[in-house]
Amino acid sequence: MELKNVFERAAMNKYRFPYKGQISVEDLWDLSLPGLDSVFKQLNKLKKANEEESLLEVKSAEDVEVEDKIAIVKFIVKYKQDAALARLTEKENKEYNQKIMAIIEKKQDQALENMSVEELQKHLR
Repeated sequence: MELKNVFERAAMNKYRFPYKGQISVEDLWDLSLPGLDSVFKQLNKLKKANEEESLLEVKSAEDVEVEDKIAIVKFIVKYKQDAALARLTEKENKEYNQKIMAIIEKKQDQALENMSVEELQKHLR
């Protein structure tokens, strides 16, 4: 199942998701992870309720729609989790770099303090 096609079908068929009434695909992006999980659980219940044993294994349009909706919610959750992890990593890297810069500055100051008066005078601009 190609994700691009899933979003195309969602737009063309105006998929609506169960969350405090009905919301659109665009509205899913505004939900928190717990909100998205709530939508996923409702869709999963619907999928399980629709599953019947069949020898023909023919998917109805409703089955395809529910599977598409689940794929969309999973994609958005993963996207948000990856973005949160990237922000956390960026923050940690920034803090680490600031710590390194502070140590470098401290060592430079120590190096200057260890110079003789003559060496310091040579460094004057």
